[in-house]
Amino acid sequence: MYQKSVLPNGIRVVSEAIPYVKSVTLGVWVGTGSRSEQQHNHGISHFIEHLLFKGTTSRSAKDIAEVVDEVGGQLNAFTAKEYTCYYIKVVDTHMELAIDILSDMLINSRFDPEDIAREREVVLEEVKMYEDSPDELVHDIHLDRNWSGHALGRNILGTAESISAFDRSLVLDYYHDFYTPDNMVVAAAGNLSHELLVELTDRFFSKLARKKAAVVHPVPLLTPTRIFQAKDTEQVNLCLGTVSVAQNAPEIYPVHILNNILGGGISSRLFQSIREERGLAYSVYSYQTNYSDAGLLTVYAGTRPANTEQVIQLILAEISKLKKAGITEKELTRAKEQIKGSLLLGLESSSSRMSRIGKMEITLGKFITLDEVVEKIEQVTVPTIQSITEQLFRPETFCFTALGPVDEKVLPSDITF
Repeated sequence: MYQKSVLPNGIRVVSEAIPYVKSVTLGVWVGTGSRSEQQHNHGISHFIEHLLFKGTTSRSAKDIAEVVDEVGGQLNAFTAKEYTCYYIKVVDTHMELAIDILSDMLINSRFDPEDIAREREVVLEEVKMYEDSPDELVHDIHLDRNWSGHALGRNILGTAESISAFDRSLVLDYYHDFYTPDNMVVAAAGNLSHELLVELTDRFFSKLARKKAAVVHPVPLLTPTRIFQAKDTEQVNLCLGTVSVAQNAPEIYPVHILNNILGGGISSRLFQSIREERGLAYSVYSYQTNYSDAGLLTVYAGTRPANTEQVIQLILAEISKLKKAGITEKELTRAKEQIKGSLLLGLESSSSRMSRIGKMEITLGKFITLDEVVEKIEQVTVPTIQSITEQLFRPETFCFTALGPVDEKVLPSDITF
């Protein structure tokens, strides 16, 4: 039920028909995020996302909100490292209205100087709020220091200094550089006709002239560091990581399974060892950070200062056990079923399906069916996991970040896996 078309101006249109639902979720994906920024405009992708809700040449911000509410719709957006997405979910009979609203926001936003000044203060408050959340802040510190000097390591919000310098000229320069047809994907899922979707997209987005986006993406190089950053908090927040694979690498499937076994759920080794058996942390998990050409695998834990050293030792011990003793067939089977179940359950709405096809097109430029994903997962064996474990967990790629009331002595001077 997946279909793809390319409009004359270069906009890609992808859809997945779900005839048994009564909704349509439509998203416009733009291939720009914090990775596309420079130091002087750090955070501008996220800032523009905010501004596109502030009114167009024909609709005020209140008009946009009211017309969406009148049809029971849901309108929102988010910014990531490599893309920005604006999306709306409506009853299927209102698909034309949905495209009209999104195109109006994407093409006709006013970028009024007063809105820019007002929204600058809003985002500065968002930065302050974020800095007061150490369990979130530690992850950005971890990325920033270990992909040192690379835009992919910088956070999405920006800094107080960069945001304070945003003006209309800077905003428009960035907008015109990256909000171009060849850098956009219109994705939709639900009770829809692909032909009608293409016709409506062409009608509402045809005024955008073909233009190539100013995209330059140098590959980040890992510079493994050990960071101890003091902060007056009740817990020490820890990130321990290693280099991983890119989003489109063939090894992505065994790495996801390895991550699942290590710390991907409540049955994972880390959760059972650190939380369930010893009660040393409320939150402990591992996760993947995979981008178009780079990746990190990271373990996170939050614990009291007195428990920090023991938690670190337990994490290192679990990694060492993975390398030396490997995994069991039972663990492999359980991880495969958990990943497949999570994937399938996560695709029971038009919103999640739109997100899947839109993200794949903007990042990979192709569509991967669920059957293909399941087949790749099933092909992973115990020896495959052993090989990828040895490839990823090496002392020379070890990264460590601690945020809170922490002493450097908690980390062993000699890391061996």
